[in-house]
Amino acid sequence: MAEAHQAVAFQFTITPEGFDLQLSHQALSQICRSGLRSWKKRVSRVRNGVIKGVYPASPSSWLFVVIAILATMYTQSDPSMGLISKIREYLPLSLSLSVQGQTMLSVLVFSTVLWLSLIMTLRFCLKLLLSYHQWMFEQHGRISITTKVWVTLLRLLSGRKPLLYSYQTSLPILPVPPIKDTLNRYLESVRPLLTDPEFERMIKLAAQFENNLGNRLQRYLKLKALWATNYVSDWWEEYIYLRGRGPIMVNSNYYGMDFLYVTPTPIQSARAGNTITALLLYRRKVNREELKPSRVPGTVIPLCAAQCERMFNTTRTPGDETDVLQHWQDSEFVAVYHRGRYFRLWVYKAGRLLSPREIEFQIQKILEDPSPPQPGEDRLGALTAGDRIPWSQMRKQYFSSGVNKRSLDCIERAAFFVTLDDEEQGMMGEDPVGNLDRYAKSLLHGKCYDRWFDKSFSIVVYKNGKNGLNAEHSWADAPTVAHLWEYTLATDAFQLGYTEDGHCKGEVERSLPHPQRLAWDIPLEVQEQVSSSLAVAQALADDVDCHVFPFRDFGKGRIKKLKISPDAFIQLALQLAYYRDRGGFCLTYEASMTRLFREGRTETVRSCSNESSAFVRAVESGEAVENCRRLFRLASEKHQNLYRLAMTGSGIDRHLFCLYVVSKYLGVESPFLKEVLSEPWRLSTSQTPVQQLELFDMKNHPEFVSLGGGFGPVADDGYGVSYIIVGEDMINFHVSCKHSFAETDSHRFGARISRALLDLLLLLSPEAKVPATEAPQAKKQN
Repeated sequence: MAEAHQAVAFQFTITPEGFDLQLSHQALSQICRSGLRSWKKRVSRVRNGVIKGVYPASPSSWLFVVIAILATMYTQSDPSMGLISKIREYLPLSLSLSVQGQTMLSVLVFSTVLWLSLIMTLRFCLKLLLSYHQWMFEQHGRISITTKVWVTLLRLLSGRKPLLYSYQTSLPILPVPPIKDTLNRYLESVRPLLTDPEFERMIKLAAQFENNLGNRLQRYLKLKALWATNYVSDWWEEYIYLRGRGPIMVNSNYYGMDFLYVTPTPIQSARAGNTITALLLYRRKVNREELKPSRVPGTVIPLCAAQCERMFNTTRTPGDETDVLQHWQDSEFVAVYHRGRYFRLWVYKAGRLLSPREIEFQIQKILEDPSPPQPGEDRLGALTAGDRIPWSQMRKQYFSSGVNKRSLDCIERAAFFVTLDDEEQGMMGEDPVGNLDRYAKSLLHGKCYDRWFDKSFSIVVYKNGKNGLNAEHSWADAPTVAHLWEYTLATDAFQLGYTEDGHCKGEVERSLPHPQRLAWDIPLEVQEQVSSSLAVAQALADDVDCHVFPFRDFGKGRIKKLKISPDAFIQLALQLAYYRDRGGFCLTYEASMTRLFREGRTETVRSCSNESSAFVRAVESGEAVENCRRLFRLASEKHQNLYRLAMTGSGIDRHLFCLYVVSKYLGVESPFLKEVLSEPWRLSTSQTPVQQLELFDMKNHPEFVSLGGGFGPVADDGYGVSYIIVGEDMINFHVSCKHSFAETDSHRFGARISRALLDLLLLLSPEAKVPATEAPQAKKQN
């Protein structure tokens, strides 16, 4: 209890002689330093608010305007055309100021108004420029004069070094597409999936919807778009994520992996020390807005950074009808789980961030702590892995007061959650393929009770030094978390580094308080619910079939030499692989982003198109090579166009989703919308972009290859496929499906993907040397 006594700043006793006051100078010093850190953050937020508020101008430009006006006044000319004299007439202090003082004050007022007007004009111009999206539809090497002028103006207006959120108010609002265009694109997307009678029926449903209910719903949606920052994002967050009453583990949360070939240190506590430090350094950059705004790769066009706001100190709390995202401004500790015990680890002391070596020292104390879990403590995290309503009821009844509330607050208010796992993971040993699959499953769900799935993200550090993360999905999408994870891995390996014996660098202040064990009072009713939630979660976890594999035969370098988009190439390979695996086509989901718009999140690219299905049929029926190549080019161009439409606000699914929400608010039924939103996505795909190439030296350190991350299957009878294009010569794939559906198999589908990639390369580049591979063997009988 020494640390508890140190926390008391002063004590006093009453004696016959009077008051006996005893001050703890050490505690008072810590309080003052913590308060100073808090005030520094407030001042930084105010300063950044001013800088953002005047962007693309600078605060110092006000002085330039004042000096310029004073200089022109000195030359006996009036740039205000009499306004300065008018202002002087109405000054309330005119009687107490000299004529010269009145003139100076009038000039300052006029200069300030002029400066603010110029800023508003510049911001309006920047918003107009960022609303131009035609550049995306122009062919490479054939840029129009309009786009060239647009690029020049955009560079001029965004020349100053922006803060993380500088562009937020200049980003355009997501437009509501014309309902006729959305319906036409929808009908085109489902044509390869329906028979002629089914398609005719869908055409009639769409026409009835457009002529009757559709236009009415569209008017309400346009009304929302007039006052809402984004007409999709708030409903998407609430109805797609927060209102789901099933488990978020596997169904919603996703994971990110460590380096493929390298583990910077085999010491668990050291890896945790550097990882935690790197994450907190990233948080500091977010708080100070020192991160560069994300941009469309290869351009100066900024992307919305709103998702960064709730990255840290955030928890999803359960409710009976809907969950709630809770975010706190700051947190000076992280929550740690090890062998069934929960700890609070302070990462700041007297306003100072602990060094990596100090955090390693503290983690090692947790690893060496011999105390057993309290009754019901070890599997408490299963409540966050099971159904949401039982967790909500338990939380309200047993965690709303007393010791349980205090301990739960420590977890929920923590900067993030850390699991010190007793297992060893990674591509190692005699079964590297199987070990990668087990590594993925461990990050996706673990033991179903040793992660806190409600936290914005949880870090997992394994016994052999491997690490990874599990992220909750409602607050942000994968690219935002991937940006964080890229920075963390690069900072850990290349900036913080390790000593020769594998420990963190830095000195240790031996007076650090011990990590604090969290206390619990878990009644039998809660323990019974924990067992019930664990059973639900365990059944879900056991059903997931994961396969992770690096494809090394070629990468984007070879694909780009063919003048083809790497993403389109991979998506067409997935269509070919699925056709070979299941003997047909399915509704395919590819995640695209809409962060060109303020508070934009994602849109769906329906990758299975008329063009892609025609190409796949041509290949499988053995048509002439030249015809297959022609169809491939058409399918590739179609896919790129669909992706561009999705990015620029002309997608299909978010518009139809919002129309459906409006219909529910109005209490009206639409057979068309009901059928559209009930269609299963049997192939759900997503590319994890590499966003910070400058952090990794792939030429000199090619072994530092990221594995990317993955997610669980969206449909019970479908596949989830995530991929990351690493460097010029590798593509990493994460495939998932469910054991309970006998016709899907992640390993078989992974082999189909590899074979399809090789076949496409051979088709488009006959001189390519493609390794002969045997036909993929299924693990399960179809």
